[in-house]
Amino acid sequence: MVVGVVKLLKLVKAKKLVEGLADRELNTPEGAGFDLRLGKVSKVTGKGYMGLQERDSANSKIIAEYNPSKIKSIIIKPGQSYLVTTLEKVNMPTNLTAKTWLRSTLYRSGIIMSAGNIAPGYSGELSFFFFNAGKAQMEIDLGARIVHIVFWKVDGKTNTYRGQWQGGRITSKKKEKQV
Repeated sequence: MVVGVVKLLKLVKAKKLVEGLADRELNTPEGAGFDLRLGKVSKVTGKGYMGLQERDSANSKIIAEYNPSKIKSIIIKPGQSYLVTTLEKVNMPTNLTAKTWLRSTLYRSGIIMSAGNIAPGYSGELSFFFFNAGKAQMEIDLGARIVHIVFWKVDGKTNTYRGQWQGGRITSKKKEKQV
């Protein structure tokens, strides 16, 4: 069952379900969730590794960060990709899970997003991979709404997130054992 915005807003106030929401989302959210904004942009380089017991993500370097007193944007040219992170932080209770969808202006302009499930118990910013598969460059202001998050109720007992990305970590610093 998808959780409606009235209940979500109560969870934001009582349990800090989502921290740092824009006034628009706190006062007049649209649909059945919240729009989240672009906070950081990172360039991914090097190489990654995914083994049976260990992993090492590719390197990343923050190249742009939201500053409310200065409008700054990034341009994603055709064939370019970036790791993007939200301004907002989620604090998932054990009875909810969430999914995100790219805002339609972005996918209509050729941007493809790679994202995963937001598990019960996860806390931190959210990171996604943006790739421009289109033929036109796309300019995005930092602080602009980029994804819509929808929350689902978990029916029954579940295990909470215990992974190493807790807290919004973007990449690993070295090869590490998988949890």
